[in-house]
Amino acid sequence: MAFNLMELPYALSDLEPYMSRKTLGLHYQKHHAGYVTNLNKLIGDVDDELESVISSSSGLVFNNSAQIWNHNFFWQSMSPQGGGAPPEPVEQALSSAFGSVSQFKKLFSEAALSQFGSGWTWLVDDGDDLKIMKTSNADLPLMHSAQSMLTIDVWEHAYYLDHQNRRVDYINTFVDHLLNWSLIESLIINP
Repeated sequence: MAFNLMELPYALSDLEPYMSRKTLGLHYQKHHAGYVTNLNKLIGDVDDELESVISSSSGLVFNNSAQIWNHNFFWQSMSPQGGGAPPEPVEQALSSAFGSVSQFKKLFSEAALSQFGSGWTWLVDDGDDLKIMKTSNADLPLMHSAQSMLTIDVWEHAYYLDHQNRRVDYINTFVDHLLNWSLIESLIINP
């Protein structure tokens, strides 16, 4: 089977004004779609799940397959109804792990801002507790035995059209207006 570009959980314009249709369209239709096309050219039809391809590969196959997974998860990490206050189970989990929701937001934002170059910042469950993790390039929590709960893409193409070089503005917009608390809640309730 060939891998397919996942369908977005919202329309290209649904994240406006916080993420423009132009930014989301370029990111999804060019960058993400490019990884899918490249992976299919590299491995052809396989019966493996994407996670199996990621876990058993290296080089270009790893980079393209991991970036497909990372982007699939990133689209789910945002919502047109995002931001605001989290549901009670998420508030309790974040308060237990980080002291408060505001402390989680602060630490998550600082980690995203301090990621040197291209990469990702994640909320993960490492089996013991919720933690914040940074990964470079195509790396992802799966390779570190951690379950992804949320991610923000801090590659420049994720924000440059809307925020130019102001990564901090993009991160603040993501946390305040796009962060999908429902995704975290679903993963806390049904790990």
